[in-house]
Amino acid sequence: MKNLFFVSVAIGIFSGTSLSAKAQPSVNIERLNASVQTIKSVKFIDGIELTAENNAAKISELKAAMAVAEDEVSVIERCSMLQFKYALLLDIDVESISNVTLYEEIEKWWDTRYRYGGTTERGVDCSAYTGALLSDVYGLNVPRTSRNQYAEAEKIEKEVLQEGDLVFFNTSRRSRGVTHVGLYLGNGYFTHSGSSTGVTISNLEEGYWSSKFLGGGRINPPEVVYETEQ
Repeated sequence: MKNLFFVSVAIGIFSGTSLSAKAQPSVNIERLNASVQTIKSVKFIDGIELTAENNAAKISELKAAMAVAEDEVSVIERCSMLQFKYALLLDIDVESISNVTLYEEIEKWWDTRYRYGGTTERGVDCSAYTGALLSDVYGLNVPRTSRNQYAEAEKIEKEVLQEGDLVFFNTSRRSRGVTHVGLYLGNGYFTHSGSSTGVTISNLEEGYWSSKFLGGGRINPPEVVYETEQ
């Protein structure tokens, strides 16, 4: 729900304003209450007299809207600063950041410098980073290199990418095939360890990444084989 409350709180987070998490909900609810009082006192709207029956119906509708608004505000109030941060980065509703474990892992790795062959927070390459996220967040084990991760993944189109899918690129002029990999987050955004940026978030529609994109891939959990009694 991209509403005034979300924008106001988000601005407060990054600009140091003093708006509290409960301030805007109070303002919104007071305005709704004021609307109810106004309708109670109005006798004519566009020349149509409000009878007791339709006046009560209007008040009932407003109360229902207030209840929905309060529920949505309650969800937002429970969101953490981490959720607000990544909702802003991904340009999505804050309540959509539901896989907090994933974003805690990204936060842990954030700004780690790129190092070819690196596997730690002192330096990590693209495939080691995606491998760590898949293992720590989803419990999935993948091959070490981006090319082998591509070979193992189920190939999927860009339009059906979901959080946790892999996105593959060819960023080299000298070699063909996959040379780079990231983990898809949603709304076109993916996280990766770039050679010039380190661990960061980029968008598939950016000119550079759009021109280098090869396809998406999904790592499926291994099938469980149950032994049958002989």
